[in-house]
Parts: sequence; C-alpha cells; structure tokens
Amino acid sequence: MSGTATVRRVGGAAIGPWLDAVAALRIAVFRDWPYLYDGDLAYERDYLRAYAASPGSVFVLALDGDRAVGAATGLPLADDAEAFQAPWRAAGLAVDPVFYFGESVLLPEYRGRGLGHRFFDEREAHARALGRFTTTAFCAVDRDADDPRRPAGHRGNEAFWTKRGYRRQPGLTVQLAWQEIGEPAASTKPLNFWVRALA
Repeated sequence: MSGTATVRRVGGAAIGPWLDAVAALRIAVFRDWPYLYDGDLAYERDYLRAYAASPGSVFVLALDGDRAVGAATGLPLADDAEAFQAPWRAAGLAVDPVFYFGESVLLPEYRGRGLGHRFFDEREAHARALGRFTTTAFCAVDRDADDPRRPAGHRGNEAFWTKRGYRRQPGLTVQLAWQEIGEPAASTKPLNFWVRALA
C-alpha cells in the first residue's frame, strides 16, 4: 500500500532541485494513453528549461516522504516556448495576461485521492498571487475517438476539467512534436487549449 502524499508548492528558482524528478514523472506517466510518449531525457531538459528560467514558474509537488510521486507545473505563457504562444497571437489574443499550466502527472497508485484538484487549486492560487493574470489555460492532446490504441474503458479528464470551469478552445491549437512508442522519429501532434477566467 502506498503512503499518503503531501502537497508542496515551490516557485521560481526553488524548482531547480526538482527538475529531474518532474522529468522522470513526465516520462513515466506520458508513456500511457493518450500521449504514448517514448520518453527522452534530452527532450525533457529542453522542455523544462523555460520553467527553470521563469521567475513566475511553479511546481506543485505530491511527495511521499521525500520522493516526488506527482507534479503539476505552470508559468506565465509569455515565458513559455513560442509554440505555445503562437496560436494566441495568431488569434489576435494577448499572451501576457495568461498563466499556462504545463502538465499534471501522478503515478497511478496515488490517483483517486483528490490530488488532481489540489494541483489545480495550488496553481490557480499561485497565478492569483502574482497579481497580473486574468486567465489560466492548459493544452491537451487531440486523439481520434476511434483510434485503435485507445484502451478499453478509458475515461478521459474532460468532465473533470469542465467542472473546474475550463472550456476547450478549438481555434487555439498547438502543434507539438514528440516521439510516440513505435515511431521511428518524432512527429507533430495537435493539442488544444482549455481556458478559464481567473476569478
């Protein structure tokens, strides 16, 4: 039986010691549907560089003792890679008021304990505390409903996100490349933004 996870929020330069742990969690969790990510540490280091460089970034960590068993990340959209900003600019929308949630990753044995809500609560609180954001947003990969790789009985997070006030924005689509399991090389996949006003 797994221990009880506690939640800790760290921001800015304090995320540095946790970068490798978050990279490992991303590789482990995103290997499953719907991302099917064939994880690569070099890719992770490049991806997480924006978080390490941003003074407004946040990691919300789920810790079992001193071991990270889950994490949720965020940073000002203006501090993230151009690929994430591009759809907003193309739609004539400002990126400065947007706080972007990078991911929520949690090992399977710790799910169903309310940590998903805590991840959102803590990141939304962090964005409010920074005092300059009107919107929070995140991306989710688009998969065909009849994709044969979808596990039987798979339940997505769409209902959870909707209950938290997020709405899918089909016009805001990120094109992001990663290597899937079984692919010979990375290929580009579409991810759609989900957005809510930061009350």
